[in-house]
Order: sequence, then structure tokens, then C-alpha cells
Amino acid sequence: MALTGAELYRHGDPGYRVAHYDLELDYKPSTGRVTARAVLAVVPVAPLTTVVLDLGTFRVDRVTVAGKPARYSHREGKLRVRGPVTGPVAVEVRYSGTPRPIRTRYWGDVGWDELTDGVIVAGQPVGAPSWFPCNDRVDDKATYRIAVTAPASYTVVANGALAECRVVGAKATWVYRQDAPMATYLATVQIGRYERLSSSDGEVMVPPPLVRAAAHDFARQPAMMSVFARLFGSYPFEGYRVVVTADELEVPVEAQGLSIFGANHVDGRRGHERLVAHELAHQWFGNSVGVADWQHIWLNEGFATYAEWLWSEYSGGPPAAVLAGRSRASLSRLPQDLRVGAPTAGEMFDDRLYQRGALTLHALRTRVGDEAFFAILRTWTLTHRYGTATTTDFTALAQYHTDAELGPLFTGWLFEPALPT
Repeated sequence: MALTGAELYRHGDPGYRVAHYDLELDYKPSTGRVTARAVLAVVPVAPLTTVVLDLGTFRVDRVTVAGKPARYSHREGKLRVRGPVTGPVAVEVRYSGTPRPIRTRYWGDVGWDELTDGVIVAGQPVGAPSWFPCNDRVDDKATYRIAVTAPASYTVVANGALAECRVVGAKATWVYRQDAPMATYLATVQIGRYERLSSSDGEVMVPPPLVRAAAHDFARQPAMMSVFARLFGSYPFEGYRVVVTADELEVPVEAQGLSIFGANHVDGRRGHERLVAHELAHQWFGNSVGVADWQHIWLNEGFATYAEWLWSEYSGGPPAAVLAGRSRASLSRLPQDLRVGAPTAGEMFDDRLYQRGALTLHALRTRVGDEAFFAILRTWTLTHRYGTATTTDFTALAQYHTDAELGPLFTGWLFEPALPT
């Protein structure tokens, strides 16, 4: 059975879209408590009697529809707002409480999480309801305004451009605007005590003890940005930020327009530079061009993994062909039971999917040649910019660029469990 968000996660409602989220949060580090207001610009696909939102374990204080009080119920992660809703309308939710990550069967706890001193939000794939009411579908993209009030001693980072920072007494309110459409899982807030390292291609927010090491480890990121813009097309967003937390993280985290690394990913020796490349590449593959459904996740992770190999090749390291050979040799020693183009929920973040997705791209590059291959990538990012796409969309685009028959290549790499020769 195909992997679909509605069937697998019980998140999201196809009966409506959200055009815009306006989020305001007041965060108290001493208690972890949030007092919040969310206004959603809801656009129904057809007339609705109820708008069903995804929202975690908060106390809902008030709900209005088009400015008028509405009846609602909130249980088991669903906020049901009574209609009727026959056209575009503003749904406002006032809520409060201590945000908790969303507990999942396959991916651990995802979403809002307290650090030793501050907050990280890692929403992939279903963590958005841990901090705001939403239509938590990977294919429902919206624009955002995110305003966060916190003690003035903290820095707040969110998606998009910083519109303003107002300091009143001991508190500061940071306001960000994300004008490029964004999936809910990519929305994020980072709160901590950071110093700013700036370059022409973005900012790196770092805890003071890690400034020197991070300055070295991320020094080649502008060059990386330049290489990727040449290979993939122009950078799709207004800016790019990196946040390095004072805590250790299992893996870096992607968000739209920014990436989050743990203290353990900074060693002063560029020991994790491939991850810097991986997260940056997601801005093209996964964030600008999103997946229409999670079963197509190789379009995110396989492409970002191949970007690691491309950065190695273009920066003087082993070429992609060598890294592909190493990857295939490693995969050959592991179970051959994964279909990259149709993973189960437990396989979505399997490293074999990442590696085999990248090998699919290298096999395509080998078959069609560099000129056609990179033309395919640039056309892909331009055609689906700020939208969503599927595996079929990609295979059709690739076939359009060559006279070679690509059907067996994609079938073997994406839909057969056994590794192709």
C-alpha cells in the first residue's frame, strides 16, 4: 500500500488548505510555558461543517471563526472547530501550556523540545502540532509570520527574514516573515544564547564557547552555496541561517531557510562538513521543491546525500564516482529488502534510503552524462520551485532530457529490493 500522510500519521485534512499562518508566542524559559495566538487563513476545498486542526497537549482558551466565537472540541491531538465554512476565512486560536514533543512509533519524539538552556524545534515529519495548530500535511504549503517574545538575554531564530526585534524592559519580541510557501514540518523556532557569525551568504548562530571552532567549520559554506547555485539553480530563499545549539543532537535538522546542528557537529576540524552540505542542499531539495507525499522522501534525502558527494568532488575531495562505489559496496553487505520509491514508515529515515537514493542519481548521471544530468536538476528546481512533486514527475522529466530508455534504471534502483548491478 502506498505510504500516505492521511493513512499513516492521522495528521492533516485534505478538505481545506491554509494560505497563511500568523503565530504569536510568549515563552517563559523558567517554566517552559507558552501563551500563544494563532490565526490561520483557511481556504476550504468544498463547504465544511467542521475545520479539523492538528494541535498537541495545550489548553485551548478561545476560538473564533471570522472574528466570531466558535464552538470547538480538543482531544487526541485534534482541535475540531465548528463551522459552517463556505469560503476563505480566518480561524483564530488562543492557547497556552507547556509544549511537548509529538511521540511517534517510528521516529521518537519530534517537534518542540527543551534544551538545557533554550528551545529547539525539529518538526520532521509530524512535529508541527507540538507548538501550533495547523493542517499538518506535507503538501499543504503556506506563508508565515512568526513572532516570539522571550527574555532579552536570549536570541530567537525562526524561518524567513527578521522583520523587527522590539525590546521592552527585560523582554524582546522577534518577528520573522516567511513569504515563500512552507510545509508545516519545516516551520521552526530556535531560542538560545547565541553569538552571530555573518557572511555574504548567511549567518551562523553559535554559543560563545563554540565561536572559534564554528568559524572554521562553516568557513567554506559560502563556497558551497556558490557551487550548489551553479549546479542546482539559484538559491531559492531570501537568506540562510545555521544555528548551533549548546546541546548535542543526534543528527542535524533541516528547516526552511535554516539548519540546526548540535555542539557535537562542531569540532574545529570540519569533521562534519558533509552534513553542512547535506542540510544546505535541502533548501533546494525538500524545502523549495517539497514532496507531495512522504513516500517520495528519496527526492529529499537521496538528493541531499548526492549533494554531499558533489561537494566532495567540486572541493577537491574524492569524486562522486568513488563515493558511489564505496556506498554500493557498503549497501551490498546489508539486507536487500528496501524499495526506495515506496518505503514503509519505519524505512523513511533509513540510511539505506539516503544512500540508494543518491546512487539512483549517480546511475542517472552516468547514463545521460553531466550536461543532461545537471540540466535535469536545474529544470527540476525551477519547474517545481515553491511547490511539491512526485517520483513520477522526476522520472518523466529525466526521460524528457534523453533518448536513452530510463525505465529499467529507475525501476531497478527505486522499486526493486535487490541492488542493481
